Amino acid sequence: MSRTLTPSPPPSGGGPATDTPPADGTVLDGRPADDASRPSPSGSLSNGLKQRHLSMIALGGVIGAGLFVGSGAGIAAAGPSIVLAYAVSGLLVMFVMRMLGEMSAANPASGSFSVHADRAIGPWAGFTAGWMFWTLLVVGVAIEAIGAAHILQGWFPGTPSWMWVLILMALFCGSNLGSVAHFGEFEFWFAALKIGAIALFLGLGVLAILGVLPGSDSPGTAHLLHDGGFLPTGTNGLLIGLLASVAAYGGLETVTIAAAESENPVRGVAKAVRTTMWRIGVVYVGSMLVIVTLLPWHDKSVTEQGPYAAVLERLGVPGGGQIMNVVVLVALLSAMNANIYGSSRMAYSLVARGQGPRFLAKVSGGIPRRAVLASSGFGFFAVLLSFWWPTTVFAWLLNMVGGVVLVVWGFIAVSQLLLRRRLEREAPGRLVVRMWGFPYLTWVTLAGVAGVLVLMTLDADTRVQLYFTGGLALTLALVGRLRQRAGRR
Repeated sequence: MSRTLTPSPPPSGGGPATDTPPADGTVLDGRPADDASRPSPSGSLSNGLKQRHLSMIALGGVIGAGLFVGSGAGIAAAGPSIVLAYAVSGLLVMFVMRMLGEMSAANPASGSFSVHADRAIGPWAGFTAGWMFWTLLVVGVAIEAIGAAHILQGWFPGTPSWMWVLILMALFCGSNLGSVAHFGEFEFWFAALKIGAIALFLGLGVLAILGVLPGSDSPGTAHLLHDGGFLPTGTNGLLIGLLASVAAYGGLETVTIAAAESENPVRGVAKAVRTTMWRIGVVYVGSMLVIVTLLPWHDKSVTEQGPYAAVLERLGVPGGGQIMNVVVLVALLSAMNANIYGSSRMAYSLVARGQGPRFLAKVSGGIPRRAVLASSGFGFFAVLLSFWWPTTVFAWLLNMVGGVVLVVWGFIAVSQLLLRRRLEREAPGRLVVRMWGFPYLTWVTLAGVAGVLVLMTLDADTRVQLYFTGGLALTLALVGRLRQRAGRR
């Protein structure tokens, strides 16, 4: 049975959003909500994020560690056609974020797409999407902590990596246990550093391409078109690059989670989503174009040093490698901070809807502190697994989250298909953000997600990820269905 929309703040209003149903159990069309009896959390989230926090989270969130680190493998596999791969996957992401923005502006909630799936498809869908995303974020915390510790260990030889992991975990768990403004301030300055670094990189790159940077000659199109051609490894390389680019875009959804704790959730979501297009175009596609224009795609330094560090070294920037190490460290720390925040809010939202352990429901000072501790604790446990069983249990965890972003995008598209008509009929005033070309582009997005999932079967590594992610999705969906049936008795 499809769910119906619960009331949410009007488009012009501010204040914190809620994931729980109204006390009177009514919905927009006057029918009783079947989740009105669910447990409400103890307390409610604050609205301590300012518009400047949300704006910088939206801008900086698109610049992740995956861009600086993971793009090298994509370039090595696809060559110059990596530009096309990032453009195609970027277009898919724009559609997904537009749909998510439409639903989140109409109904801001800390559970974001999980809440929308719950209302559109049913509690089992919200349960599945929410806990899959939570798993992705907490495993991401572990991966980022390990990466950051590796950089710090290189700067301070002889120090154990576990010490850095522990320090970083304590730092960001502590910051998230404080007011949400602390999280916002961390992300504000992290985002400012990342934006400054990428702007400087793009500026130097464009000057070098034009041949006006002192000490450098313009390469023209030599690397882009004449070093094996635009598709030097054929369509197979392009497909590998496409899969790598999709992974780099994961995490953009967190801005719609954060918006629920901002001064004006509706305006915050609308502004963040409307700037997605140029952010993706400039940061991702622009960066890839600069890199493959200035460097031979098969240069070993692209994968050994990382593409950004390799470009800076080629341009003769003193200490380019160390500069990029600082930028990558900032990106990793930012991702850690955002993932602890996002996972704790997703867990809070799920518990508020009766889809998780009740002891996580307590909110004090506007912060779901138990959810923060649980999410941080699982992330630290995942780090320990990487030390104890790196090739078995930890590898299984990595494979399980390998395709989670695509599953989440699928839930977003299906939810938007169902909720858009309902909103047009029952509350058209809440459609302050509208998906372009509805419903045609929504169907195109679903086809695109399905197409990428099919492509994952063509590569041995991604095929394994698909199987593990599919197993996680099916398990959670089954548990969610059983819980939904039990709740109707």
